[in-house]
Amino acid sequence: MSFDNVCREWRCKYTGDKSDSKSLEAISKVVDEYLPEIKKASKKATVNRLVCGACLDFKLMTTVPLADFGAWEESGFAPEADFLAKLKAIDGVSQVETQVRSATIVGEASSWL
Repeated sequence: MSFDNVCREWRCKYTGDKSDSKSLEAISKVVDEYLPEIKKASKKATVNRLVCGACLDFKLMTTVPLADFGAWEESGFAPEADFLAKLKAIDGVSQVETQVRSATIVGEASSWL
């Protein structure tokens, strides 16, 4: 299977209701703090945030072109270590994990995009 982009996912569990969770609010502040640095992974980097209120998942996914992935990987996915350390320090955050996956748009984009 071919692909042209690679995604690095940082994920964790948070506590509380998504509408007023203190841990999710703290995660959001960490994202705001590190977003400019995360986007330095590639000039074409895209960053997506996913929050599931039912299973209490928070995910931040940074996708870069395959051509740029090796250099970012060699840098330790900067600023991953510092970002994850801050997540781990938040009261109510657990299961801090990472994953790499391919990312490819299949078919035509929907009209709502």
